[in-house]
Amino acid sequence: MSSRHSVFTSGNTAVISGGASGVGFALAKKCVGFEMNVAICDINAENLESAVGVLKNGGKTQVEGVVVDVGVGVVGDYVKVRKVVEERFDGKISLLVLNAGMGIRTTTPWEDPTYFEKTFQTNIFGITNGLCVLLPLVLSQSSPSTPTSIIITGSKQGITNPPGNPAYNASKAAVKSITENLALNLTTKSPSTSVHLLVPGWTFTGMTGNVGTRGGGGKEKPAGAWWPEQVADYLERKMGEGQFYVVCPDGDVSEEMDRKRMLWDRLDLEEGRQPLTRWREEWKEAEKR
Repeated sequence: MSSRHSVFTSGNTAVISGGASGVGFALAKKCVGFEMNVAICDINAENLESAVGVLKNGGKTQVEGVVVDVGVGVVGDYVKVRKVVEERFDGKISLLVLNAGMGIRTTTPWEDPTYFEKTFQTNIFGITNGLCVLLPLVLSQSSPSTPTSIIITGSKQGITNPPGNPAYNASKAAVKSITENLALNLTTKSPSTSVHLLVPGWTFTGMTGNVGTRGGGGKEKPAGAWWPEQVADYLERKMGEGQFYVVCPDGDVSEEMDRKRMLWDRLDLEEGRQPLTRWREEWKEAEKR
């Protein structure tokens, strides 16, 4: 039977990038519900202001908003985040959530270097910048009596690699690799720090029409999509079970189907097939979709 992960404890501090909407905001609400202090970071100042206002309702915890472009420079705006944590939260982070990401669509990926550059800058360097600047604040807080956690948001596209958005797929594959290596390293360097790769399913976020906290003009949630809060609840449960890979199902795709799809990708390599057979015409009748 799973239990709540001890990082969700009153008085602990969470830092969440991409925290003004979607899954990041859902996690921020969960943390505030546990009376944790929260610093949410987002590139959209308007969304950030609205999100902070919602989270502060009730006033039981301290909530700070920091406008951040996670991909800027070598360590970018994360230096601002570190300063806020040092000044407002005694320099301690119990839960670090590196969730900010973006997806760009183009019909000419092989002719547009900025498509790859911008995607990698946010989705890869937005993670590594955050780790380089904020990881020391997580590890300094971590001990057997006060364990800490790191959540990094990946994507199923970084595992199954569907056609259509190679830069996004590659960036999320890199995130998976980075997070796996981080987890292994911390098993000896900081064994009281747990690491979790969050892989959402189909989720109703800003990328799919959810306008978040500001309301107005949004689309209706598709029947098969999960709410961000469902992803946050599933993540919390799997963290309590000690899971590293948190691959979320949704209303259309079961956990069993996810496992089959991920295995299919690996079988292309193991069996020496052509890449991405799942989407090739000659394989369309196979029981694999």
